[in-house]
Amino acid sequence: MRKDAEGRHRFKVVFYGPSLGGKTTTLAWLYNKVDGLEKGKFTQLADPTGRTLFFDFVPMQATTGVVFDVYTAAGQDRHKHQRKVVIQGVDGLIFVVDSSASQIQENIDSFAELKARLGNQLGTSIPLVITLNKRDVQDALSRTELVNKLELQEYPIYETVATTGLGVKRAFQSLAREILMIRLYGTKKSQIVQP
Repeated sequence: MRKDAEGRHRFKVVFYGPSLGGKTTTLAWLYNKVDGLEKGKFTQLADPTGRTLFFDFVPMQATTGVVFDVYTAAGQDRHKHQRKVVIQGVDGLIFVVDSSASQIQENIDSFAELKARLGNQLGTSIPLVITLNKRDVQDALSRTELVNKLELQEYPIYETVATTGLGVKRAFQSLAREILMIRLYGTKKSQIVQP
């Protein structure tokens, strides 16, 4: 958290997860479809195939005094160093799980990397919300299987479909609320979302 020249509280939010899991699609849906947020310019750094090269970024102002600077972190293996830079100074994270059965190892590896980078801050002083994305794909693993294989039991979990926006706004609101509780009020008020 920092204050800008206008006295607004600025919070850094990062969407993190495996390559092609839906991070950019989720952010684009929030940007294009959610009313009630004042949004700045959507900056995308992508290769010709649409994969994020370094990060995507958009500032979103929720109230007069609060701005969320929202980033995505590139998921490809070759961008491991860039992810480390993108999550520096993060106030909250949304980990985007790709529900496809074929992507389970990529999910496991990405979440292990995130845990290794942030240690015991993850889910405590740095709030974390999990989105089980691509719930509409034919080979989607069950919620229980994903939660158990990735060991996500202690985090708030939302099932999402980024292309249609299913669950996306609720997940973002949950993280925003958690960030404000921790950063502005010094308390944590988390609820695990059950099926």
